Amino acid sequence: MGSLKKSKVAVFLALVVAATLAIAVPASAATVSVTAGKPSEFKFTIPSSVKAGKVTFKVKNAGKVPHDFSIAGKKTPLLKPGASASLTVTLKKGKAAYLCTVPGHAQAGMKGTLTVK
Repeated sequence: MGSLKKSKVAVFLALVVAATLAIAVPASAATVSVTAGKPSEFKFTIPSSVKAGKVTFKVKNAGKVPHDFSIAGKKTPLLKPGASASLTVTLKKGKAAYLCTVPGHAQAGMKGTLTVK
């Protein structure tokens, strides 16, 4: 095989490998820390915005009573004081409401809206 043919084959194979890797490697999720029960029992400490796409929320209950965290139709298990859980969702640009689903907690202020850029 001539050197020009070998070069073309090598370039073709490199492109095939690169395309395969681009398809096979999923985009990593952004990580967002959420603290329930801080600064007061019925509040969340959470950033005001995130980038659109896959987001993993790492939720810690710093309060004195059980809490959970719900966003985009998914929620963490009920977290006892001191417990943590992760929740991964895919968010589209716009606004995403979040809340604690324990009866009375959202009404007491444990809710908010995240801006998704």
